This record gives sequence, C-alpha cells and structure tokens, in this order.
Amino acid sequence: MKLLQIDSSILGEASASRALTREIVSRWRAERPGIEVTYRDLAARELPHLTHAAMTRADELEAASNAAILDEFMAADVIVLGAPLYNFSIPSQLKAWIDRISVAGKTFRYTASGPEGLAGGKRVTVALSRGGVYAPGHPGEFVEPYLRFLFGFLGITDITFVRAEGLSISSEHRQAALSAARAAIVGPEALAA
Repeated sequence: MKLLQIDSSILGEASASRALTREIVSRWRAERPGIEVTYRDLAARELPHLTHAAMTRADELEAASNAAILDEFMAADVIVLGAPLYNFSIPSQLKAWIDRISVAGKTFRYTASGPEGLAGGKRVTVALSRGGVYAPGHPGEFVEPYLRFLFGFLGITDITFVRAEGLSISSEHRQAALSAARAAIVGPEALAA
C-alpha cells in the first residue's frame, strides 16, 4: 500500500495542518507497518504556476516533472493532504499541485453523459486548518467544498476532513482546537469499518 503525504502550509513547524498530517501518517504507519510513504512539501519545493508551455508540454523538463507528480498521485492508494485556509481559499502552492494532477485523459475524461473521474479507489484525508471558525456552508469557506468537488470530479469519493479551526482566536483556543482535531483522527482500521 502506498501513501502520499502533501503539505502546503508556509508556516513550517508552526503549522497546524503539518502537525495534523504528521499525526495522520503516524497512525497509518502504526496500523499498517508495511505502508510506503512518499512525502511532498509544496512550500519547500514550490511548483511553478501552470503555464501554456506546461499545459502543451512544450518544455520537456517541466513536462517530465509534471508527469512524475501525476505518476506519484496515481500510484498512491491513500493521500494525506495538509490544506490551510489562506484568504478564504487554498494556498497557491496547493493549487499548482492540483493543476498537475487534474489531467484530461489521465485523472478524468469527458463523455457524452458528462465528466468521468478516472482516479477512483483512493482514500483522501484532508487536514484542514483555519484561523477562524466557519459553520458548514458558510459563504466564506471555500476550501472544504472545493476539495470535496475536485476529488469527486477525479473519481475519489472516500474523503475525510480533520478540522482544526479558530486557531487565531487565542492560544487556549488553538490548543483546544488542535486537541479536538487530533481526537477526530481515525486510522485505516476505523475507516475500513
């Protein structure tokens, strides 16, 4: 079994989403000792924004890099994704990665009856961190609905969100939110049940 861990926070060791992805992956390793983990830090090794040359594969080096990212995604059975909320959306680093895995003919295709996801059969756990508190359906929270739609579009329906929110309210609230998020983490055995 292969797990792909993606971090996108620019906050380094101060990042709540990074702390949560580490804990989620740790749980997977404890329950599935033979799991192969691949790690990608999108803040430390930023991907360039999508360009025409990248999309048309005119730049051979970038095309090879993009193909490797897509292969890494497609090979994974489990994706653990750190997704902080920045200015009501995902970090641009994460969007650049999404642009590399959203490829017509590879992860989705268009058919006469509409789009069809081709990347199904994967489990995704998103460690979502937010400075404020957003009720479900809040008009200013775009990360969870966007990621749920995106992965669904790619054919992935097994999506779990671990939320740490209100992190900027106070240090006490931050600690309580992180404790609650850690308590909400379930391992692969619980997900299978």
